[in-house]
Amino acid sequence: MTDKSPRHFSSEELLKTIQGQNVEPSINQIKRILSGMHPSEVAHSLESLPPSERKFLWSLIDTQDEGEIISELHDEIQQELISEISSEELITIISDLELDEIVDILQALPEQKTENILSAMSQRDRQRIEEVLEYPEDTAGGLMNTDIISVRPKHSLEVVMRYLRAQRELPKNTDQIFVVSRENKYLGSLPISSILISDPSLNVRELMETEIQPLEANLDDKDVSRLFEQNDWVSAPVIDDKSRLIGRITIDDVVDVIMEDADQNFLGMAGVAEDTFAAPARAARSRILWLSINLLTAFIASMTISLFQTTIDKIVYLAILMPVVASMGGVAGTQTLTIMIRGLTLQQINKSNLMWLYKREVAVSMVNGILLSMMVGGITYIWFGDVIIAVLICVAMVVNLISSAIAGIFIPIILRKFNQDPAIAGSVVVTTVTDVIGFFSFLGLATFFLI
Repeated sequence: MTDKSPRHFSSEELLKTIQGQNVEPSINQIKRILSGMHPSEVAHSLESLPPSERKFLWSLIDTQDEGEIISELHDEIQQELISEISSEELITIISDLELDEIVDILQALPEQKTENILSAMSQRDRQRIEEVLEYPEDTAGGLMNTDIISVRPKHSLEVVMRYLRAQRELPKNTDQIFVVSRENKYLGSLPISSILISDPSLNVRELMETEIQPLEANLDDKDVSRLFEQNDWVSAPVIDDKSRLIGRITIDDVVDVIMEDADQNFLGMAGVAEDTFAAPARAARSRILWLSINLLTAFIASMTISLFQTTIDKIVYLAILMPVVASMGGVAGTQTLTIMIRGLTLQQINKSNLMWLYKREVAVSMVNGILLSMMVGGITYIWFGDVIIAVLICVAMVVNLISSAIAGIFIPIILRKFNQDPAIAGSVVVTTVTDVIGFFSFLGLATFFLI
């Protein structure tokens, strides 16, 4: 029997077709492929195309599918596409989305456009969305969905089941319903599994779970993701400052937070934050700041070298060898910095264990410094036949590797004290410190012992 089910297409097939790697594609062919793709795969395809081809593909997507696809896009590309859509069209596009997905889109829009969209909604929907918009998007309140099911503790399971059957459908990722008082204060939760397997005559109070604490609305989204990871939650209740149940967070929202945070940290290490296929002018603007800062730090390192110009003029070997010392310190400092950023992000580092980590990194740098300096010293002696220079570069390398560990530990902490992201600024500062100390220690020792 011939399989009549529609074929499922991948984003890779769509990209090959659009970019004409085989033959010139037809619009009908692309639309046929789009009809067999999941919204997340279409979103991935849009993110994988240069701007002109991205606009072409977007123009071929059915209006009824645009909402789900937009909700899957990264913020920058989402804003790029939405900026060319009228408020009336955007209302139609997002009308069938989950409330938290609508909120995510509205939070990125200009205030006037957001107000236009809200004014066109029903009073109920507008009120629900405005409740979430009151909270910053990087908090539990900004992540939550107000589409929840709650019951009173006095009700029997039979009443609860009748109530659930009366719903047209349950909210996505509903693994539990919440128990509240008459004043809507959170009391506990009731797993769906308990409702299904327990005696219907039992009441909610007898079965509800009270051990899990709800999330406060102002809790940072990184703390939310950490709690979900530690407790293996599928969903969690959110309460306001008066302990009233105002919403819930589900695992799909937390995964988005984790992915976004990882993406920001990865790009931040290079001082960039841009769409992979951003236009040249936009990409240049996003990078120029940190390139300029790095240029400034390069001049600082050069000024350090200029202090020892007389020494370098007399002993040219030093100019050949000094990049070795600076480079090794920069790499070692970046390694320690990466460990620190990871630990701070996962909230594994605190005052009680910071000193242990500091001692460990210094010990590691000393061991590596001694082993590598012996290797470099041997190569230097064979190359130039000068014992003193070989010894000096060994000492300078050990000093720089120790300083790189100290810089890698404390610079991220200092940057956080000044509300700066160590993932973005850390590498620039650490590299500057290791360059300056590397040049100063090697050239300073050479000046003292050889001049």
